[in-house]
Amino acid sequence: MAIFKIRVNGLTKTVDLDPATPVLWVLRDHLDLQGTKYGCGVAACGACTIHLNGNAVRACQLPVSSVANGEITTIEGLSKNGDHPVQKAWLEHDVAQCGYCQTGQIMSAAALLKKNPNPTDEQIEQAMNGNICRCGTYTRIKTAIKTAAKQK
Repeated sequence: MAIFKIRVNGLTKTVDLDPATPVLWVLRDHLDLQGTKYGCGVAACGACTIHLNGNAVRACQLPVSSVANGEITTIEGLSKNGDHPVQKAWLEHDVAQCGYCQTGQIMSAAALLKKNPNPTDEQIEQAMNGNICRCGTYTRIKTAIKTAAKQK
């Protein structure tokens, strides 16, 4: 066990954990941030996507020992009122069906638009590659990303 100070959604939190504990479980089990979802556990589905220093990363395979000096943003920290342009576009285009993958999808899309405010279809597809949606709403996801890009 070791003590780690991590920054999550603008706040510094202290946790005493095994250094190999995945950030996903730190968020969900120790910090009570339930928005980041467990999907596959091997960083292949994207349900656990968070931002680390503005980059979309998979929290299920990221050990807490590797984030001590970083800034983590979860879906809860993306916007206070759910009014981030990506979140608004998701609602406008009825993207979610079952909704399970949506936090990971939204976090990946938000990271893309922060780095590239006007992505091409190919850039959207590349950035969203690896975010799996069992319901197959990929067309609506791409449309929502384009709408969010116009709102920025």
